Amino acid sequence: MQVILLERIGRLGQMGDVVNVKDGFARNFLLPQGKALRATKPNLERFERERAQLEARNLELKTEAQSVAEKLDGKSFVIIRQAGDSGQLYGSVSTRDISDAISEGGFSIERRQVLLDRPIKALGLHEVRISLHGEVEPRVSINVARSSEEAERQARGEEVGRAATEAEEDAAEARRNAAALFEEGDNEEAAAEIAEEEEIGGGNEEDKTE
Repeated sequence: MQVILLERIGRLGQMGDVVNVKDGFARNFLLPQGKALRATKPNLERFERERAQLEARNLELKTEAQSVAEKLDGKSFVIIRQAGDSGQLYGSVSTRDISDAISEGGFSIERRQVLLDRPIKALGLHEVRISLHGEVEPRVSINVARSSEEAERQARGEEVGRAATEAEEDAAEARRNAAALFEEGDNEEAAAEIAEEEEIGGGNEEDKTE
């Protein structure tokens, strides 16, 4: 469908541009939101008659958006989710989840204003753009954690996505080494490896082979 843009729209173009867009995008977003008109001859003539008013209105909206952006830009919002030991979420964080979190933080944001390339599926800090206007897109930080305490640690820069500890990793390495020794036929040394690993819950490889 051909439409006339009534404001700057992302990568589509500037106000007054006539562009081709998918029918669904036009019917579900551009037209009902008043961001475009069908590119018919009467509408083109109407746009030219009202261009000055539309430009003035667009400037007013841009100024309002910039005022909100100054307060919103750089803000952090916490979303609590369950996740596995690897930090992968049981589910994902969607644009609706993000808009709800920002709205609860005192800003009126709709899900369509959240510019998310793909759903968030892991714990951590995620930078997200918010479209307040075609030319105003502040960035916020979405802090996805399993608890408020974990969110605070993430905000301080601590890595908390992985639940496994260094001792657990060393214990796993010890078990692999012991299994390798069994395969080689050195049962006595392998038994000692396993006994030591079970007694101290791991440790570095150098300590175990001394």
